Amino acid sequence: MLRLSEKRTRTLLYQGLLIAFILAFFYIACVNVNNNLAAAGIHIDYGFLFSESGFDVNESLIEYSSESSYINALLVGFLNTILLSFVCIVGATLLGVMFGVLRASQNWLGSSISFLYIELMRNLPKLLILLTLYILIINSLPHVREAYPFLGVFHISNRALYFPTLIWQEHTSTVLYSCLASLVIVLIYRRYVRYFKDETGRDLPFLWPSLLFLGFVFVLVSTLLGVHYSFDIPALKGFNFAGGGQISVQFFVLAFTLSVYHGGQVAELVRGGIQSISKGQEEAARAIGLSYLQTMRLVVLPQALRVIIPPIGNQYLNITKNTSIGLAVGFSDLVSVMNTSINQTFRPIEMMSVTTLIYLAICLVVSVLINAYNNHTRLEKA
Repeated sequence: MLRLSEKRTRTLLYQGLLIAFILAFFYIACVNVNNNLAAAGIHIDYGFLFSESGFDVNESLIEYSSESSYINALLVGFLNTILLSFVCIVGATLLGVMFGVLRASQNWLGSSISFLYIELMRNLPKLLILLTLYILIINSLPHVREAYPFLGVFHISNRALYFPTLIWQEHTSTVLYSCLASLVIVLIYRRYVRYFKDETGRDLPFLWPSLLFLGFVFVLVSTLLGVHYSFDIPALKGFNFAGGGQISVQFFVLAFTLSVYHGGQVAELVRGGIQSISKGQEEAARAIGLSYLQTMRLVVLPQALRVIIPPIGNQYLNITKNTSIGLAVGFSDLVSVMNTSINQTFRPIEMMSVTTLIYLAICLVVSVLINAYNNHTRLEKA
């Protein structure tokens, strides 16, 4: 018992010394940088963040103009980075699972196609893929005034895809909240369906009753509140389309490039996870009549997740950080806004430190979510 206490004390002492060394190092570095800047007549000051930015961004999820502050500009870049990261994570996961399952299958054609895709994505620089795709789209699609119409309400040009958007009305939020509440009820019903099958071995209908219930709630609430839905249709006015929404070419090529590139990395992780599961599991599932897809979905992948999740978290973090290559095609992400702000204010240390902290916060949140899910799915020790 005494030896255990001494070992714990020694471990705490070493950790304390390491923390003290790191804090001292950063303190000395900060003091040194501050003194050198002061000698050059430069003082670190973050007050400029609340002054007028004086520049525009090409796309924003919130209201923004050149009269907005630098804080608002950073918020625009932050939201664009979050949206792009989310889309790329979803896209890379779907592609990775699909090609990973194909790569581990016994189908020669599917496995060969998946092999070529994975090896191509693992051996090509993502920036090359991004620039190639961007140049192809810019040169192949028409200018805004000659945009391709589709169904009379969609328009495609070398600048963006324009589409109609719902006009928000007084009670539209109430309808949305009602649909979200009904979705929660559907999820509860789904759990009951699984419980009923485990207890009785019989299946209850789920898909059609759920769709009918959601549609019924939507129609009922809309009718009771008298909500009439109308859409803002984009129309060409001057040199660009006005009204509706748009997905810029920059956002599309970035989302496609990062999804496809990291999809190849995820596919290799999925293949490794599948191959880590004993072949007897798959053979037993096929022996009781399950198809290959059912075997993967119900037997193999749930077990392989415990192997796949830890490394796939690193891929999600890489996706989040790699959104910064949007600077190459002019997408207004966090790095692009930072770069423009530095050119405007000549405050590189302040802007880089703020941007670094924002990226750190985003990646820590992603890491916490992945670790929480990993803890939820891992096997408990006996």
